[in-house]
Amino acid sequence: MTTNPADTATVRSLKVPGARLHYEVRGKGPLIVLVGAPMDAAAFAPLARLLATDHTVLTTDPRGINRSKLDDPDQDSTPRLRADDLSRLIAHVDAGPAFVLGSSGGAVSALALAQTRPDQVHTLVAHEPPLIELLKDREQLRTGTEDLIVTYLAGDVTGAWKKFFAQADITMPEPVIEQMFGGERDPQQVADERRWFAHEMRSSTYWQPDPAALRAATTRIVVGIGDDSAGQLCDRTSRALAQSLGTEPTTFPGGHTGFVETPDTFATRLRTVIREG
Repeated sequence: MTTNPADTATVRSLKVPGARLHYEVRGKGPLIVLVGAPMDAAAFAPLARLLATDHTVLTTDPRGINRSKLDDPDQDSTPRLRADDLSRLIAHVDAGPAFVLGSSGGAVSALALAQTRPDQVHTLVAHEPPLIELLKDREQLRTGTEDLIVTYLAGDVTGAWKKFFAQADITMPEPVIEQMFGGERDPQQVADERRWFAHEMRSSTYWQPDPAALRAATTRIVVGIGDDSAGQLCDRTSRALAQSLGTEPTTFPGGHTGFVETPDTFATRLRTVIREG
């Protein structure tokens, strides 16, 4: 049996200020960067393999998550730091400027990168960034965010997740939450989750983009929303971002993690966006 080169990732690490970043490269061709926060490289692997048939695809574990280790484990993960990490990775692989798909907190990281280094990003798809500061009910959302973080750090994991899904306007039955987040769990998953609650959630959701800088940047910015995300918090934040940029959002298959749920159809839609650019 012949191995498809797109199925094989070159796995390496890069030392950056305060951390060592795990990253993976697949394929050959124009550079695509797939980034989440707190999602790691593994979540993007199925989509990366599909795109690597004719692109160089870079994925990474964000600083402090899974295989990307921090010098100081108590350091907060800010969009500015994560944008600098992405900038260093793009320069390191020396295949840019890049097409970047950032999802959730990764979209916040990528927007921060577009503000500071637009020369490295020719197109950015910001898929459902949770930018609550763009919304009129931001104060209520901040209060809710602080409450669910306190709940988690006090040890009530399932209680925190129930509050999280309620604030995100995502319907998730309580028995499902109990099954997903109660009982015995993978230690690495728990460590990454705790880091997200303690050191990442605030800085990602409270970050405020500079719409004027983003409009003036050479980067083409596409705001993405999942077809199944209507009415959810990230649907609202994404539409607010698009409005601030004077654009219309672009829909993608699935929901908040459509690239995980249906990578085939997501890749097809993403290729259409690439061609349109």
